[in-house]
Amino acid sequence: MNILVINAGSSSLKYQMIEMTQQKVIAKGAVERIGIDGSSLAHTPEGKDKVVIQQPIPDHKVAIQLVLSALTDKDHGVISSMDEISAVGHRVVHGAEFFSDSVLIDEKVLDAIKECCELAPLHNPANLMGIDACKEIMSDTPMVAVFDTAFHQTMGKNAYLYGLAYEAYSKYRIRRYGFHGTSHKYISQRYAELVGKDIKDLKIITCHLGNGSSITAVDGGKSVDTTMGFTPLEGLVMGTRSGDIDPAIVPYLMDKMKMSLDQTINYLNKECGVYGISGVSSDFRDLFAAMDSGNDRAKTAIDVFCYRITKFIGSYAAAMGGVDAILFTAGIGENNGIIREKCVESLGFLGIKLDNEKNNTRGKELRISSDDSKVDVWCVPTNEELMIAMDTFELCK
Repeated sequence: MNILVINAGSSSLKYQMIEMTQQKVIAKGAVERIGIDGSSLAHTPEGKDKVVIQQPIPDHKVAIQLVLSALTDKDHGVISSMDEISAVGHRVVHGAEFFSDSVLIDEKVLDAIKECCELAPLHNPANLMGIDACKEIMSDTPMVAVFDTAFHQTMGKNAYLYGLAYEAYSKYRIRRYGFHGTSHKYISQRYAELVGKDIKDLKIITCHLGNGSSITAVDGGKSVDTTMGFTPLEGLVMGTRSGDIDPAIVPYLMDKMKMSLDQTINYLNKECGVYGISGVSSDFRDLFAAMDSGNDRAKTAIDVFCYRITKFIGSYAAAMGGVDAILFTAGIGENNGIIREKCVESLGFLGIKLDNEKNNTRGKELRISSDDSKVDVWCVPTNEELMIAMDTFELCK
């Protein structure tokens, strides 16, 4: 059974074709600059060189047609016809309170996704364009929506309500939703498989650390708290996002920096975080190079980033009444041993001990805690596309 996974952006479309018997990627690629001059498709079949096709791609329908042509091409394709695509799994960023799991797409589901556009105006409309394009070209193929927010719908009101008047929630749906749910779900389930334990018996803290970062408390396989909130701006200090701030800072900034509300939101999303603190970069490779050259602001940015992570790990251990495992994933979490060490070095009171040699690893599934550590610490590379394919497979088999 072949599952096509689609992640549609406003001017881009990423895809993977996954053969589910072996859970193996047989082709992957990306369409860039949809509706913009210089558009192209980069397509990589398993075991073959990348193929780049440059041509005008005015909309998502043409992008999907180009992807399907590449997948079925006699030279660089991996299937003989579209009939070999059993189902399509679509990443959808926001499902609000409508969806607590992945679902087969029908008109009712599409209407709900459209209603969530005001909560994710940069993402849901683009996700819908990908769905509409696929439905038009592949009308008989089952389609599944997999939501970034769905995994976090198990949070209780004590975790997702803000300290606002209740009408803000009941009338305007203002609450903490959480994001990166597909990643947190995948690595928590994968860890349980790796250690041969029932996830229902485990208390896990998952740390998705990349340019966008979030941490989730997973108790018995369910999300009970997470750092991102109403938007992905809340929580940790990130690459260019501020993370948690005093709300009164917003009007203060607007007054002092003579910015509009939109300019201020853009500033908090794109000009802050470790980039804003350091004045150097949002890329941790650049930050470490600057720190090694004596840049104190770069060192401070790294310290702030790690300190916030440490605080949330400690608070989530308290919220769950203990922790069995801490998992690191995504670009920084999988590849930066120094960051991982700094994040847990003050958590010895929980019985956490790292194995320095094992922690010197990049991108591998590996236990990096010492044999006598009371809490498992692991690197678990994320695979959101496989999680989307797995959910799609379960709904369509």
